[in-house]
Amino acid sequence: MAEIIQKDGTWTFDGDAVRIVPGRDKGVGLLRQTLGEVVVPLPALAGVSYEPGRKTGRLRLKLRDGADPLLQVTGGRLPETSDPYRLTVEADRTGVAEYFVDEVRNALLLDQVDPGPADVYLLPGPAVPITVAAGDGTVAFDGDRVALDWNWTTEEAKSSGGPREFRLADLRTVEWSPSKGLDNGWIRFTLAGAPAAPAPKYDPYTVELFGFKKDPLMALVAAAVAVRMPHPRGASAPAEAATVRSAVPVPELAASAPEPTAPEDHDALLRRLRELGDLHQGGILTAEEFAAAKQAILRRF
Repeated sequence: MAEIIQKDGTWTFDGDAVRIVPGRDKGVGLLRQTLGEVVVPLPALAGVSYEPGRKTGRLRLKLRDGADPLLQVTGGRLPETSDPYRLTVEADRTGVAEYFVDEVRNALLLDQVDPGPADVYLLPGPAVPITVAAGDGTVAFDGDRVALDWNWTTEEAKSSGGPREFRLADLRTVEWSPSKGLDNGWIRFTLAGAPAAPAPKYDPYTVELFGFKKDPLMALVAAAVAVRMPHPRGASAPAEAATVRSAVPVPELAASAPEPTAPEDHDALLRRLRELGDLHQGGILTAEEFAAAKQAILRRF
């Protein structure tokens, strides 16, 4: 096991997953504090790096594109203080950081983890229910319904229609954009069949963000919604409800990866992935069989 403890947070790697616990330092952003502990399974990782500096260095995790709903909706636009996959490392802990990197890289090589894009979410996203008030409104999401309410800063053209509520099933997209310079940000919900949206300040399905401290928290709402919608690279079923049938005609694999009727334990799924890797390396499974069985398990995270 590898572990590095800093004021910025604590990262632990047990061979199967990286466990990230944010610190209490003033440099830890509100998003990281609110998100809390994050567990990144090894199959979700594309790489890890350490960037040394004169006073402090940076330990960074690189996740596979599409593996994390938060990174999917933010598209690399999170500020440094809000990035849960960055850890500030004191200069006297450089050796520990480098050891951590070596341990994760070795595990990625041994498990033959594909660093390419994922077509299912491998992280569960923020917990629900979740409610965030920022900008000109408040967004609440309970896992099925989204509710929007307005405050005194809202344009009358938007607030005159009153609060809005709609179901996840009626939603086509959710988008988050941060404030930049003089341009305000927003979180926008687009319903199926809706016409082109007006500017955020007038759109009754958009909360406009003014660049204040709580703005990044709206990215958590967007991620909580996105993870329950169809993956942009995957099948049409939401990630939580997707059922997968293995295409590999091997009885042992069928027994180890049955079609689930309820959410499964991630540790058990990670062990199955390791077993598949051993079977492939031992020549029992062909590359095609290994790939198909691996995808069947990855879809169930």
